[in-house]
Amino acid sequence: MDDLERELRDLATWLETPEPPQVAAQVRARLATTPRTRRVARRRRWRYALAAALAALLVAVLPPGRAALADAVAGLLRFAGITISTSSTAPALTPPTGVPSPPPAQRSAALDEAQRLVRFPIRTPAALGPPERTLLADPDDAGSYRVATLLYRSGTVRLDTFDGGLDPVFFKQAGGSGAQWTSVGAAGAIWVGGPHPVSYLDRDGRVRQESARLAAATLIWEDAGVTYRLEGDLTLSEAVAIAVTLE
Repeated sequence: MDDLERELRDLATWLETPEPPQVAAQVRARLATTPRTRRVARRRRWRYALAAALAALLVAVLPPGRAALADAVAGLLRFAGITISTSSTAPALTPPTGVPSPPPAQRSAALDEAQRLVRFPIRTPAALGPPERTLLADPDDAGSYRVATLLYRSGTVRLDTFDGGLDPVFFKQAGGSGAQWTSVGAAGAIWVGGPHPVSYLDRDGRVRQESARLAAATLIWEDAGVTYRLEGDLTLSEAVAIAVTLE
């Protein structure tokens, strides 16, 4: 239970909850007047009840269909084909060193060609206009690519697009970077407000450490089964204003 309590407390940084009612003080007062043996038994029951209540709260607060409680308690959150580590433990937060390699078999393509070579619609944000460059990565045996990336502002702003129903495609270490729930229109979204390591996950689910790099602030959301990952030197309001203009 000690480990569970600690993990639930760590996860609490993701939640916005109202101030607790004035029940705790009353419970502590009653415990203080209860014989020790009964107090220990009640304390154990209280801890089990607290854990169950927190679990129910997490299921209620996390977006519908994304309440992977077991993963969240373990310090992982899977959202729209992206795995996010919410742990603040080192060395996972250590910034990558060296020059990261690109995702597997990455290549440039014209936007219309890229649309023919992926199995999901590639939508562009009207707020940014046509991409300056389009990249494709990780083809399967049939030549269908897993990820399409649109680059803007000399590559400082990027929009990764892929099928949200896929196994996780990116692994992000978000602890300490201001990760929070937000929304893009009616869709739930996650905002990681500071630099954080991000790695590519191959088709076997293995984290490709050689592709690890330090990512800028990132907005992640899903629309019609497609995941969008907007990264760049943007504020949350700027990122959302761009995201809602997909066409």
